[in-house]
Amino acid sequence: MILPIVAYGDTVLRKVGINVTADYEGLKDIINNMWDTMNNAQGVGLAAPQIGKAINLFIIDTSGFEDEEYPDLKRVFLNAEIIDEWGEEWAFEEGCLSIPFVREDILRWSDIAIKYQDENFEWHEEEFNGIAARVIQHEYDHVKGKLFVDYLTPLKKRLIKNKLINISKGGANTKYKMKIPK
Repeated sequence: MILPIVAYGDTVLRKVGINVTADYEGLKDIINNMWDTMNNAQGVGLAAPQIGKAINLFIIDTSGFEDEEYPDLKRVFLNAEIIDEWGEEWAFEEGCLSIPFVREDILRWSDIAIKYQDENFEWHEEEFNGIAARVIQHEYDHVKGKLFVDYLTPLKKRLIKNKLINISKGGANTKYKMKIPK
């Protein structure tokens, strides 16, 4: 089922997601709905807070990028914890389904190590680099209550302030459903 994506300004986007246990009610449906919602919006990642759930869950699918190392990285991340970041900080223009029509260059580390559980609650500890590391860091930030615009300089934040206010008031005309903050 395709769900509305929570728009910038909703308090759920600023909450730290709680860890999930195997008995979390409706978890399989939530994950399936997140895939449907992300694909409908043509995203490469989606975190549970973006559908109104303050839980430590996000999904990614980097197959939309032309990155030869991870051409089809499609994963569910439950109870994730980035345990290390290293390498070069590199800029890349990021956007967010909760903040439509705003794209900015964001510096992120090129390499990460992350510990997480998959949808079957099996633990994994893996290293990622390049675009996969970037998408993971972006979605991980969501479950920690952080948004990509938080990395902007004060000047950049002032320049996009009216766009953010417009989004929070329902003024973004997206092709996907959005939930506007009350």
